[in-house]
Amino acid sequence: MQIAPTNIPDLVILQLQVHADARGFFMETWRAEWETQLKLPQPFIQDNHARSEDRGVLRGLHFQKPPYAQSKLIWATQGAIYDVAVDLRKGSPRYGAWHGLVLSAENKLRFFVPRGFAHGYITLEPGSEVHYKVDNYYQPSQEGGIRFDDPDLAIPWPDIVPQLSAKDKELPFIKSFDSPFIYQ
Repeated sequence: MQIAPTNIPDLVILQLQVHADARGFFMETWRAEWETQLKLPQPFIQDNHARSEDRGVLRGLHFQKPPYAQSKLIWATQGAIYDVAVDLRKGSPRYGAWHGLVLSAENKLRFFVPRGFAHGYITLEPGSEVHYKVDNYYQPSQEGGIRFDDPDLAIPWPDIVPQLSAKDKELPFIKSFDSPFIYQ
């Protein structure tokens, strides 16, 4: 596994070693020792799988509040997504900064999003499937988020009409958001 840093501290991209030949490919998808390399506060304890039937399904930008905050390791196993993480850690030199990249079944990249970030993605292909590991259980009462189209973030989402949930349409803008996350 190779870890590539982004322009935001602690937010990294993982490139796994893929062994491919005419039959297909093989790769290790997770090793417990990688938790140390990623500086996880606790081991991953839950795996999630989402499928979006249409191109343009936008999920996010979501997070869970402390003490139920989650680190996530995200990848696409079918189709492709444009994946984004926004730094919401008070005191971070990159507070409000975002990083986006394409995750696809073809490129097999993984995106590690630590606690203190909002996360979201838009599907680039119909039938896209996303898997992710988290280091804390889902707590519906502790979920939150910020608007994907916040002008202060100015994220250049792909030119696709987004399909949003009713909940995501009502998320606040970052300027009215009091972050519960602290940069360490």
